[in-house]
Amino acid sequence: MFVQVIQGHVSDAPKVREQLDKWVSELAPGADGWLGSTSGVTEDGQVVALARFESEEAAQRNSDRPEQSAWWDGMAALFTDEPVFHNSTSVEVDTVGDPDQAGFVQVMQGLSSDPDRARELMANEPTDMRALRPDILGTMSIGHDAGAWTMAIYFTSEEAAREGEQKEMPPQMQEMMQEMQALTIGEPSFYDFKDPWLNSPG
Repeated sequence: MFVQVIQGHVSDAPKVREQLDKWVSELAPGADGWLGSTSGVTEDGQVVALARFESEEAAQRNSDRPEQSAWWDGMAALFTDEPVFHNSTSVEVDTVGDPDQAGFVQVMQGLSSDPDRARELMANEPTDMRALRPDILGTMSIGHDAGAWTMAIYFTSEEAAREGEQKEMPPQMQEMMQEMQALTIGEPSFYDFKDPWLNSPG
């Protein structure tokens, strides 16, 4: 899988939503290999969009379409600063439900001193998350260059997510989180989407 992360500050969230809806209705049918997208705008106007494709080649074919360039010109005009792009084929998806049904999405971004160890810790953590956190429908972890990462967590609702955050974690999970924190450089950034825009083919 290939994911492109696009982010920046916008001044008019409804127009951003309108432009994204236009892509889904007019351009998505011709975007071979498009798997879906997760987007949203925070209360302070930060937009993050995660576009998923079967491969980097499929994403490039989409980018090369004239109609894609025309659409992006309209989208780019909505940013108040220069949008930032992160492309990645280091993608891990874990679904226990249907992320497209999420009522709340939180995107986190940070920097790890040892990305391989961080992935190993998450992969080998034995906690039954389905039982512990039924509010989580799925996660998507994306690795970038130089230890940077983006993670999207799909929740049934914000209320359920906040309740879940208060649960006590099992000892093994606490140990894993402590080591993860030791690998983290600086403070992660959090983007809360109370009205996530979730799209997929069909």
